[in-house]
Amino acid sequence: MKRGPRLILLFIISLPATSIAQSFKFDLGPGKAAPGYRQVLPATSYTDAIGYGFEGAPATGVARGGKDPLRDGFVTSDKPFYFSVKIPEGNYDVKLILGDAQGSSITTVRAECRRLMIQKAITARGVFKTVSFTVHVRDSLIHPEGVRVRLKARERDYFHWDNKLTLEFNNSSPKICAIEITPNTSAATVFLAGNSTVVDQSEEPWAAWGQMIPSFFQPGKIAVANYAESGESLSGFISERRFQKILSLLKAGDYVFVEFAHNDQKQKGEGVGPWTTYTRDLRYVIGEVRKKGATPVLVTSMNRRNFDSSGYVYSTLGDYPPAMRKVAEEEKTALIDLNAKSKIMYEAWGPEQSIKAFVHYPANTFPGQDKELKDDTHFNPYGAYEIARCIVVGIRENKLPLAAMLRADLPAFDPAHPDLIAQWSWPPSPLRPPVKPDGN
Repeated sequence: MKRGPRLILLFIISLPATSIAQSFKFDLGPGKAAPGYRQVLPATSYTDAIGYGFEGAPATGVARGGKDPLRDGFVTSDKPFYFSVKIPEGNYDVKLILGDAQGSSITTVRAECRRLMIQKAITARGVFKTVSFTVHVRDSLIHPEGVRVRLKARERDYFHWDNKLTLEFNNSSPKICAIEITPNTSAATVFLAGNSTVVDQSEEPWAAWGQMIPSFFQPGKIAVANYAESGESLSGFISERRFQKILSLLKAGDYVFVEFAHNDQKQKGEGVGPWTTYTRDLRYVIGEVRKKGATPVLVTSMNRRNFDSSGYVYSTLGDYPPAMRKVAEEEKTALIDLNAKSKIMYEAWGPEQSIKAFVHYPANTFPGQDKELKDDTHFNPYGAYEIARCIVVGIRENKLPLAAMLRADLPAFDPAHPDLIAQWSWPPSPLRPPVKPDGN
């Protein structure tokens, strides 16, 4: 009996990138490599083929000797430098060993686009310190639909859309001995939806509260996923699939913080406004987040820096903050009234002192900046940090379970008594000609 050809069906299953996340252990600098660690010398430049390495300013390796291979050498530089690792989307715990057997060290650590993780870790001569944080890494692909977030052209140069984790090491004497990166599938994720007052600002001297807030949480417990972008309105955030991207990753126990108004008030068209389209979209977001078993948190937008002749702040946001308050009340949603808290804080500073929290700089303060910067909407790093402290106050006031995940050593804060700028420390990230964010 003659048999016909057999038909073979081949099924190809596409798995999300998160299913292949792996751990990494790097022993940085010269000396003997620790067992189980990959030794990385300063000459190792990042390439996709290698999957890890240094970027930016050149770093220097220093060997100290000794019996502990993880602490017998380190990498340092007198300029900010980057270390990148190619890893799939997800949350990761990062552990760093800092210090010098024969000297002191001061290290500030940021991730992706200047996202603050470790503010200022100091070690004395011969003392080593292990610091940890949890970071969110993302790409623009939305599973399982297979579509992508509609990115703006400038976003393609951002560190946080490039399929790798980038760590920035900064301050006067950073000394990095070892790096460990481990996937974390148990941490709750705090997703941020917002505009330029929330986004991880990529350029000095701008900053926003979303890139400061990660440093306030305990490692291993919370990952902050900042999906905000400059120039966004709430309706735009939805139509560009940014909210869809959040929903694709959202799980029970997560949070979604929503702060819009500055760009929404500029929208024109029949029926567009705070009590119509804005309210409708807020209710939609709240409903979709709750379907996932996650917690929505509404955040009224902070004021612009506008003072009347008596030194009081007057609102330029119209009915958008009241509309959000009304939706929060009706939907029984947690509300952080940043609009009210920022008014208190700005007035505590006063018209003159408040300038120091915003992007106000004379010409030629930064490379390529030939004109004065005078921005009363966007913050510098000091102002962004103080706004983030107001957010922490709101988390505690709402008695969110998230409050238990804040660092135990985090001091209380009163917006009526902001931190003194003289106590603030922010070594600038590598500077490029400043580009003003959308939405000013």
